[in-house]
Amino acid sequence: MAICLSSASFSLPKHHSLISSLYTKKNSILTCKSTNDSNEDYLLDAPVSVGDGFSFSGGKYSDEPSPADEWFKQGKYVKAHPVGGTGEKAKDPIFGLVMAGSSQSSTDLFRWFCVESGSTANPPVILIHGFPSQAYSYRKVLPMLSKKNHAIAFDWLGFGFSDKPQPKYGFDYTLKEYVDSLESVVNKFSKDKVTLVVQGYFSPVVVKYAKDNQEKISNLILLNPPLTEKHGNLPSTLAIFSNFLLGEFFSQDPLRASDKALTSSGPYKMKEDDAMVYRRPYLTSGSSGFALNAISRSMKKELKGCIEEMRKILKDENWKVRTTVCWGLRDRWLSFDGVEDFCKESKHQLITLPMAGHHVQEDCSEEIGDIIAGILSKRRRI
Repeated sequence: MAICLSSASFSLPKHHSLISSLYTKKNSILTCKSTNDSNEDYLLDAPVSVGDGFSFSGGKYSDEPSPADEWFKQGKYVKAHPVGGTGEKAKDPIFGLVMAGSSQSSTDLFRWFCVESGSTANPPVILIHGFPSQAYSYRKVLPMLSKKNHAIAFDWLGFGFSDKPQPKYGFDYTLKEYVDSLESVVNKFSKDKVTLVVQGYFSPVVVKYAKDNQEKISNLILLNPPLTEKHGNLPSTLAIFSNFLLGEFFSQDPLRASDKALTSSGPYKMKEDDAMVYRRPYLTSGSSGFALNAISRSMKKELKGCIEEMRKILKDENWKVRTTVCWGLRDRWLSFDGVEDFCKESKHQLITLPMAGHHVQEDCSEEIGDIIAGILSKRRRI
């Protein structure tokens, strides 16, 4: 668990042995040490004004140019989906203190961070990340699709660089809210027909949206979606974030929320530069952790029902959207048992990737990019 210390966040007795061993001043740079590895420090170099009292901007070797900053420069913000609530200032759920701007909702429409590649004159393909992840997971796929398509990857609300409103202050992170917000952001990206690619546990949200907007969808590509009844329970790595009190603390740990969540689901080996991007939201603001906690609770409560609804939609004779399921066979979270039978019954194409795990776009980015490009060009892969 990562422990971030600052006199601006809260005060603790000076004689506390753990605090005194970790809290050192080095040219006004703060240190965040992971208890998983006593030799690994995270430099937090941002002023208090950047953070919200829980975390601060930075990452390992943050005194150098950050890969997260480079990724951010490639993207932009779009505003979509109206902010709900009363407009009251958000307070943290633990101490009841008013939170800083990073945890507050926009005044009118939410801000979504997205990265685009390719000409806007080309057919659009929207790449949708899973839970928990970021648009960054498609960084190698985007340029592969940009030759003949307008490729767009965005961060869901609560993830990456998109808005992360405090739960109950404009957005509660229910799956229904995600369905409604997806319609807003898709319409913002394109008024024409689009191809949707979605990975993992957000698949039921996208299928639910597609059901009511079939005329707008050219292709639907599902990457390791939860398709069977056995997939209705979150793996322990994610379920821990939904626990009362304990989940609220664990969701603030950048190593548990990003590194472990991404690497425990398959063979993915995270490079340090990539880890810095995934950790950045959790080091920057406590709002990322509070959002993760809220989403985990919604998933735990609603996932089984949403999977069952998705199965019915994909099997329904009125479902007209060309659908392809791509499956990484080394997925440690979702078993392949029953997936092949479901695809045969529903008459949807199934493509397996023997060397990929749950996050197929990370494990086999070139292969999945080629598969998606082939589907978009209406070439069949055998």
